Amino acid sequence: MKIKKNDKVKIILGKDRGKSGKVLKVAKNFKKVSVEGLNLRIKHMRPKKEGEKGQKIQFSAPMDISNVMLICPKCSKPTRVKYKKLEDKSKVRVCKKCKEII
Repeated sequence: MKIKKNDKVKIILGKDRGKSGKVLKVAKNFKKVSVEGLNLRIKHMRPKKEGEKGQKIQFSAPMDISNVMLICPKCSKPTRVKYKKLEDKSKVRVCKKCKEII
């Protein structure tokens, strides 16, 4: 996965196209991400006790990882990601536009 938790991403498809936010959760099995404050859905909750009212809860629904693009922290542009191996054999993510390590 090229996108990780706490990365800043820009949405490139869907109703929130053009907006950006921080990744809250990454579901690797399903290739989905949840972005803070975007792709909001409303869940209707039934009252649990007698006399209590039901409520609407708003939450960020997961979206497909192909609908978001990572924003490079150095150049602040949406970019694709490539991997590079360093001398100590560790793998790092690299911005394709400015060639800086993310």
